[in-house]
Amino acid sequence: MLMTKDDIFGKVGEVLEEALGCDDDEITPEASLTADLGAESIDFLDIVFRLEKTFGTAEKPFKIDQGELFPENFMDNADWVQDAKFTDAGMAMLEERMPHVDFAAFDASREVVKVGDLITVQSLVEFVSRKLEGAG
Repeated sequence: MLMTKDDIFGKVGEVLEEALGCDDDEITPEASLTADLGAESIDFLDIVFRLEKTFGTAEKPFKIDQGELFPENFMDNADWVQDAKFTDAGMAMLEERMPHVDFAAFDASREVVKVGDLITVQSLVEFVSRKLEGAG
């Protein structure tokens, strides 16, 4: 049985409540994991683990590869980052690696330090949905 996005949102909300200790009323689709819910880099590992456990089964594991959900390993690439901002090539890389994230508003500033703010509850729901459908 395929899960609806509402089902996925509910389970993602439970994961975030457990991982971040936030209240369910804070978990809205537009809430940023870092800016609104207080997630730090170490929390992302816990979130990945909990998503794998929540959405996987013995018959069909739900595996999230390193860098698949949250961006990493881009700072050392001068083609992607210059002067603490993403280049055109860097933006293309982010959009390719993270199709679950809406980069429209980010394209104006492109500040590396703000990329974590783009990970929202809705982007997690989109990621899980795509992955469950086999597109992610």
